[in-house]
Amino acid sequence: MKNLRNSVQLIGRLGKDPEVKNLISGKTMASFTLATSDSYRNSKGEKIEDTQWHNIVAWGKTAKIAEEYLQKGQEIAVQGKLIHRSYETVEGEKRYITEININEILMLGSKK
Repeated sequence: MKNLRNSVQLIGRLGKDPEVKNLISGKTMASFTLATSDSYRNSKGEKIEDTQWHNIVAWGKTAKIAEEYLQKGQEIAVQGKLIHRSYETVEGEKRYITEININEILMLGSKK
């Protein structure tokens, strides 16, 4: 059960091509959004589609794989951990963000 702590697994579609940055420290970082969808029927029997958007961050080799192989609209499965952080804008406003730092990517669907 130890490896279940702060573990996230999602299957969804990329909302944009990965944005890759090579940092001054020498690390490579890729970020993109992932949409997960769920549907259910409400009390009137109408089908409701619910889409959630997730901020995804990949580092190192995983970031390089994302850069080379992933593109907008592609269906993937990811595994990682949930990270909550805050930052301050130029105007001095404190903002909060939730991201998923992934360590595994599985490309789903057929090859093009």
